Amino acid sequence: MTSNRTGLLFIPIFMVVLTFAGTAFADKASVSIEAPADVAKGSEITIRLTVTHSASSYFHHVEWLKVWVNNQELTRWDYSASKRPEDTTFTKEIKYKVDENIEIKSEASCNIHGSKGPATWKVTAKE
Repeated sequence: MTSNRTGLLFIPIFMVVLTFAGTAFADKASVSIEAPADVAKGSEITIRLTVTHSASSYFHHVEWLKVWVNNQELTRWDYSASKRPEDTTFTKEIKYKVDENIEIKSEASCNIHGSKGPATWKVTAKE
């Protein structure tokens, strides 16, 4: 009878360990920005964001990705347990018309560990 109780206690503990074992090796979400350094004024550029995170599961995933241009939020993507990013590393691209010098800032956040902080990129608009 004692072995049955021990077995019943072991099952929930084992499930918790399995569920959260990956988080011990997890990291915060990070993002990198690719865009031209300088362009002709009035040009449309492609801003490519690459997000890296160690997990993409129901319990542990990227929660959001945001992009600002000159401190104004340009766009964001929100994720959830049922609507996760396609992989642990993924990219998003957006178009932007450069009429002046700009600073692009982007940040991604993990639903458990948070963010490694924002990435920034400057684009110079030339006459």
